Amino acid sequence: MSTTLDFIVAAKWAGIATVASAAIAAIGFFFQWGIRFRLVGVTGFMGVLTAGLFALGLVPFTRTQIPGSIHYSVVFDNGGPQAVIALPPEVTDDQLTATLKQAASDLYSPGRVGRGDTQLSIRARSLVHPDSTVTRPIYFAQVKRSLFNREDDTLDIHIDSEKLALARQIAGVNLEESGQSQRE
Repeated sequence: MSTTLDFIVAAKWAGIATVASAAIAAIGFFFQWGIRFRLVGVTGFMGVLTAGLFALGLVPFTRTQIPGSIHYSVVFDNGGPQAVIALPPEVTDDQLTATLKQAASDLYSPGRVGRGDTQLSIRARSLVHPDSTVTRPIYFAQVKRSLFNREDDTLDIHIDSEKLALARQIAGVNLEESGQSQRE
């Protein structure tokens, strides 16, 4: 992931290229080259690019990394108060809790529209196949967080152990055989 220092360095080099482009455009006007107006366009574009890179260098990029979380996929997000993530059925309880916290941190955005709700609700599900022709989604966890406060320490995490056990059973996952334990 790019850091603010990377953008500052890129802005410096883009600024140098912009000055060089402006010098070439000035030379083009002096000698009345046929491409002189195109050189002005290139110089203008380079100026906008430099300004954008400089602005990105000023804004800090922060991403909270929750220890113990696993990779998840966002399968539904209405841009408002609801989102759904997909997890494998062999996820342990500790990994599930950490991943829900990670998703709550990642999916927070001040631009979300609450539509009357004050909380973002993120549900976790897994697709299992009880039969070769049937795919069944099982929702086994949910986390709720504030839509308005980035530093929300009051995450409401609910794990439905029965549905998680059902997803594991249908998927044929035995945590003890695979060397993992539900509670360590």
